[in-house]
Amino acid sequence: METILFLSPADAAHSKNSLEALAAAKQLASSLGTTFSVGLWGESPQADAIATCGAAKFFVVAGAEFSQPRYATDAAAAEALARAAGATIVVGPACSRWNRILAGVAHRLGGRSDSHVTGLSISEGAPAIARWYYRQRMEGILSRTQRPWVLAVESGIAPAWTGAPGSAEVEAVACAPAGVRTKVAGIETLAADQQTIRPDADLLFVTGAGWTKKQPDGQVKVEDAQKRILDFLRLSRASLGSTKSLVDLSGEGQATLAFLTHMNQVGQTGSTPRHPKGLATCCHGEEPHTVGWRFIGERRAISLDPNCGWARGKADFLYVADAFAVMEKVNALLEKTP
Repeated sequence: METILFLSPADAAHSKNSLEALAAAKQLASSLGTTFSVGLWGESPQADAIATCGAAKFFVVAGAEFSQPRYATDAAAAEALARAAGATIVVGPACSRWNRILAGVAHRLGGRSDSHVTGLSISEGAPAIARWYYRQRMEGILSRTQRPWVLAVESGIAPAWTGAPGSAEVEAVACAPAGVRTKVAGIETLAADQQTIRPDADLLFVTGAGWTKKQPDGQVKVEDAQKRILDFLRLSRASLGSTKSLVDLSGEGQATLAFLTHMNQVGQTGSTPRHPKGLATCCHGEEPHTVGWRFIGERRAISLDPNCGWARGKADFLYVADAFAVMEKVNALLEKTP
């Protein structure tokens, strides 16, 4: 019989991605007719917020050395929890801490790992996963006989678990990580207004190369474009994406938006984000770009060209208009919104 374990660092346990992975693990256990357990690690992990999720047991690894993201301590904690639970299938959220240790933990346990999991199911009586390949162009269904099977579940593939908090009875697991050489000196983060990538945002706002081209008056207005885009992000709390062409313009000696990096890139050579809504501006809308929109719920676009790629069935709504003028009006309306 399979033994399912949902495993997460405590600081990410209540995130949307983690609650989705928890729901997926719970559903898999139900389909297999077995129970599942929860494992958390951190300085002082708390399981009360998910106490009513239906887990048979709650395991924790606690200690000051587990408070910061670090491979040596994270991997040791995850290994100890998996062994304590006797897990044959370990399900975790595809957060940075879990993705970093996924393969190492599977190796320590003598099992196998798979990342970018987009679905858990039962195939011919055995657990199976769905996984995207070739930049989300092909989906494969696979299963493994090796155990333990350690999985990283992508965000946006299942409804997040919701339930009332309770009082969880936890079982402490001893863990003494060896060979710890990395010392965390501190954390430097961007100011809230400088952060442009927001995975949990309701809206993905994607910029195209048209923002840096000559406008109807024959002038390039990059500074104006930057202000309108940043104002919109500040007011809407949207997440910012970009086409490859716009990200790479600086390498060609052309003007570009100073706040863009390859981390913002979406599409065949970038990321495939998941947001309820998306708005593309000054984008061509060809397949290498729209592949990055595959999991966006409602897609809208602004373009002066009614025959662009977005107008050919790739957008649910197309606004044939000047993005500069539209965003100026949108920002003015948002400024008035309480």
